[in-house]
Amino acid sequence: MTPFGRPIGGSRSAQADGHAARGQRAEQLAGDFLKCRGLKIIERNYRCRMGEIDLVARERNTLVFVEVRLRTARAGHDFGGAAASITPAKQARIVAAAQHYLAGRRELPACRFDVLLFDALDPGSVQWIQGAFTA
Repeated sequence: MTPFGRPIGGSRSAQADGHAARGQRAEQLAGDFLKCRGLKIIERNYRCRMGEIDLVARERNTLVFVEVRLRTARAGHDFGGAAASITPAKQARIVAAAQHYLAGRRELPACRFDVLLFDALDPGSVQWIQGAFTA
């Protein structure tokens, strides 16, 4: 154990594993939600050194970079919900990752940045903000 009560060896805690599983479930719900609305999911969890994009989708001729946020309400831990967690710094990382994704393409499609917010792991709790921010 480290002085902070964490196991030595880099193993994840059960709480961290549960958080990751909830995040993956939210991304799956988001992908299903977008597919039902006519978007085609092209890529999931695109990672580069600049950041990560949860979902890359296509809506007709537009490439859509999607950030998925899940914020569950816990007593005494309300920090403004899912929307408040997408700070200007986070937006900048998403834009940089999108630019990396687009690098080397001969033709650049129209692009937009959408956010899907979940306040619970419930398909009925999704809020879709199209064009949530710009590059």
